[in-house]
Amino acid sequence: MNSDCIVIMGSNMAENHPVGFQWVMEARERGAEVIHVDPRFTRTSAMVTRFVGIRAGSDIAFLGGIINYILEHERWFEEYVKTYTNAPAIIDEKYADTEDADGLFSGWDPEKRKYSNETWQYTGMEITSGAGQPPKGEQSGHGGHGGGLSHGEPPEEDETLQHPNCVFQILRRHYRRYTPEFVAETCGCSVDEFLYVAEKLCENSNRERTSAFAYAVGWTQHTVGVQIIRAACVIQLLLGNIGRPGGGIMALRGHASIQGSTDIPTLYNILPGYLRMKHTDDAKNLKDYIEENSAPAGWWGKLDTYLVSLLKAWWGPNAREDNDFCFDYLPRIDDDNSYYWTVQQMLQGKVKGQIVAGENPAVGSANARANRLALSKLDWLVVRDLVETETAAFWHDSPEIETGELKPEEIGTEVFFMPTSSHVEKDGSFTNTQRLLQWHYKAVEPKHDCRSELWFYYHLGRKLREKLKESQEDRDKPLLGLQ
Repeated sequence: MNSDCIVIMGSNMAENHPVGFQWVMEARERGAEVIHVDPRFTRTSAMVTRFVGIRAGSDIAFLGGIINYILEHERWFEEYVKTYTNAPAIIDEKYADTEDADGLFSGWDPEKRKYSNETWQYTGMEITSGAGQPPKGEQSGHGGHGGGLSHGEPPEEDETLQHPNCVFQILRRHYRRYTPEFVAETCGCSVDEFLYVAEKLCENSNRERTSAFAYAVGWTQHTVGVQIIRAACVIQLLLGNIGRPGGGIMALRGHASIQGSTDIPTLYNILPGYLRMKHTDDAKNLKDYIEENSAPAGWWGKLDTYLVSLLKAWWGPNAREDNDFCFDYLPRIDDDNSYYWTVQQMLQGKVKGQIVAGENPAVGSANARANRLALSKLDWLVVRDLVETETAAFWHDSPEIETGELKPEEIGTEVFFMPTSSHVEKDGSFTNTQRLLQWHYKAVEPKHDCRSELWFYYHLGRKLREKLKESQEDRDKPLLGLQ
């Protein structure tokens, strides 16, 4: 509501986030410019001051054009950029941009098909791995990033922003290709439409005014979703819109606790608090792991406190200093292990069963057909949801059943549909779009056999421990030792 200009991309906010959209309308009534950039004309488009249609998947070109417009017309917030961003930092001289490396950045490994980020560091800085990152030299991961800074400033900076290898000049060179004509040709909009958006953002980003971006899974679920979002971050940093009322980039959440489930976490490569999951080639003990992953400055310097607290929360009195607080109980990643990798393993018959909770991969995941075929290869499938979803019903009601590609009597997957309770039927915390944690109490008791996720997983763990209580196997100790 404090914004002077709001750009909504990758979201149909009016329909999918109506409570949050109220504040967009408050801003518009106050005179704010509200722009919707989207392939479709939706109810959001009908409520804004300007709609700009673009081709699906062309968001990076559109945002890149705005970055170039800001730099070419010197509309960036000079004092903010020099003081609060890394624009003055000088990058390692070995760094090469796409023009100098045949369309790739420096550090590309064609065999692994991954980047090593060693040449991307600030000049004079040691290469280290930070919390949330994969092992040294591999592509950056989810969470914090460590680069060996012993204090808050990079080793070498140019406050004039003229050094050819400072971040600002690298940015200027890289985005020079994104001309208004290039944006129009790539995105399918007109030059005038693009210039309108770029100018409105610049007009409303200065000492007295701020602009905001709002996005949802229309950005996130692209294969280049991270790059789209980071391009918006570059815009907001150049314009001085981060950390100021009415500024920022709002990652709109469809359910009040989607962010909370990420924090827990639900991603295979991180632990709660965005701590990095161990890899098979990582340090073998807690002390070395902490030394490898801690950053000398910032919150990641407290990694030892976070990790030990987590281990104590899980294994209680069994987590002691003399046994590394049960650090060995944490699993180690030895392969991709992401969901789409797992779908491939399911298709190959390498996965016996799956528990699906709050997700509907039979229609909601990319390549839904592959997901349905993968489900048919399982021995068992547990689906927990409020209603029978397409995932729970894939074996008798799906496109493959209609065409005869799959036959119910030939599918060996045993499906268990287990009703869950809704958010009003359980106590708990929500983490909303602005990362505010709110505790709520249940309004009514769940009906019949509906149960919360907490109830389900707690009792599942209890029954598994009962079955394993006589086990002497090392592999069962982490489960038996849980508090």
